[in-house]
Amino acid sequence: MTWVLRGLRWIRWYARELTDESAYDRYVAHLRRDHPTVTVPSRRTFERMRTDQQESDPRQGFRCC
Repeated sequence: MTWVLRGLRWIRWYARELTDESAYDRYVAHLRRDHPTVTVPSRRTFERMRTDQQESDPRQGFRCC
């Protein structure tokens, strides 16, 4: 039974990494470790910052929609 749970955890981890859903968790860990006095933004604010940064980067190419 433990191998089933281990397999399900691995699948969940892999899916989160593949879709980059874990980016917020990594960002929060970074802020808490390296910048403890900074206020941690909400997930919504983080996603907005990330989208704005991606759209302003000329290497990302043309965005049609």
